[in-house]
Amino acid sequence: MLEQAMLPGGLRIVGERIPHFRSVSVGLWVGAGSQFECAAQGGVSHFIEHMLFKGTEKRSARQIAEAMDAVGGQLNAFTAKECTCYYARVVDEHLPLAMDVLSDMLTASLFREEDIEREKGVVLEEINMAEDNPEDVVSELIMLARYGEQPLARPILGTPKTLTALTRGDILSYFDRMYRPDNCVLAVAGHYDWDEVLELAGKYFGSWARGEDPLPVYRTAPFAPGSLRRQKDVEQLHLCLGYPGVAWDDEALYPLSLVNSVFGGANSSRLFQSIREDRGLAYSVYSYPASYRDTGVLVVYAGVAPRHADAVLNLMGEEARKLAEEGMSRSEFEQARAQMRAGYILGLESTSSRMSAMGRRLLLQGAPQSEEEVLQRIDGITYEKVCEAGRAALSAQPALALVGRDL
Repeated sequence: MLEQAMLPGGLRIVGERIPHFRSVSVGLWVGAGSQFECAAQGGVSHFIEHMLFKGTEKRSARQIAEAMDAVGGQLNAFTAKECTCYYARVVDEHLPLAMDVLSDMLTASLFREEDIEREKGVVLEEINMAEDNPEDVVSELIMLARYGEQPLARPILGTPKTLTALTRGDILSYFDRMYRPDNCVLAVAGHYDWDEVLELAGKYFGSWARGEDPLPVYRTAPFAPGSLRRQKDVEQLHLCLGYPGVAWDDEALYPLSLVNSVFGGANSSRLFQSIREDRGLAYSVYSYPASYRDTGVLVVYAGVAPRHADAVLNLMGEEARKLAEEGMSRSEFEQARAQMRAGYILGLESTSSRMSAMGRRLLLQGAPQSEEEVLQRIDGITYEKVCEAGRAALSAQPALALVGRDL
């Protein structure tokens, strides 16, 4: 059973107690990501994520790391398009320490000039590392081909130009606007006492001031899918197709996940079997759906020898056409639904995944879902809805992105 509360400042709290576990995961979810950045400040959300580990009024960067290491805990963070999450996983008796460290980072980080300049070098290397991976490059390019020059298409890391130009004033201005209790969710999963969680939340986050300015809103405008190419001196040609997907709250979210499983999301999928197993044209070929608050995309990827590019693109298009027009077999549908159900249940064995599911959903959709509700939704997926979702996505004109030599 999920437990919920809200502090006076607006911080929402959600928990799922698992009595037979000894671990507990706690995450602070912030409604700040690359989607909310202006073009000139691209990457500021991700950069702030780095800076919160660089020292507070009472802990140095080393002391933040040592606090978790000393009790065998884990402390980390990530930035996405629509949110940033700071999380810890500890043995249950160390939950107070985890809450203390997270609140210290979120409410008392120093943002020293010397730390900012040093960390810019670190993030520039992270950008360079992504640039050295053509699979990452083509994944960024397909978003640009699908959405054009809109915030959703911008890289989460930013660019060397935008990162270098960030000032301490820029960073603090964005931080003050977005990092506020009424734009955050505190999620806890594992072995805990709910009264203790509320007491700790009040102690460490109770004085966190609610924001005064309205939070920014965004809308991803419709965009005609395009075709983009990027020259890169690599052996393979890396290609992506971008079909329309669905938003987080769309009723077709689960049906489209089943379409993806049959299309290219598993080793038994049509793309994997046709392109890799039957013809040996690629080692890596797959598809995946990405959903956001107001839109979504279904991405298909393959890395191939340049001489096989046309054949692989034709096979991708043919498999998409067949799935859109003819639908999937009943046996494919049943297998995909069983895979989805099993994947969800297996994921529940991790406190981190439970915490993530609750926190992300409450932040982005306004309400968490219990295990029973999710399984009911999976079991309630009908063959007809899946075929309908496949037609809607795969009958549309896809965007195209290519990365390789001599394009």
